Amino acid sequence: MNQNLDKYITHIQGEYKGEIILFSLSNCARCNKVKKALNEMGVEYYYIDIDRADHKDRPRLMETVERWNPACIFPTVVINKTICITGDPARITDTLEEYCLPAVETRN
Repeated sequence: MNQNLDKYITHIQGEYKGEIILFSLSNCARCNKVKKALNEMGVEYYYIDIDRADHKDRPRLMETVERWNPACIFPTVVINKTICITGDPARITDTLEEYCLPAVETRN
C-alpha cells in the first residue's frame, strides 16, 4: 500500500499463517464476525476499517479494495496477495482454513 495510507492498518499479532489482510467497515456485522473468527484462530492479520480513515484518504483506500474486489463488498479478505474472498464470514473462515490455516483448529 501507500506509506500515507499505512497509518490506517491495524496489526493483530498471532501465529503467522500467511499474509492476511481484511478490508472492513467498523460497523459492519459481517466484518466483525470475520475479525472475531480470526482472533479465535489466533492468527496474525492486518485490517483496515475504511470508514475510520480521513475522508480525503477513503477514495485511495477504496481503489485498493476495488483492485481485489471490483464489487467492493465488505468484508474483503486477501490472503498472500493471491486469494480474495468476500462477503459471507463462514465462507471466509472455510477458505482461510483451507488455504493457509491447516494446522489451526477453530472454535464456534
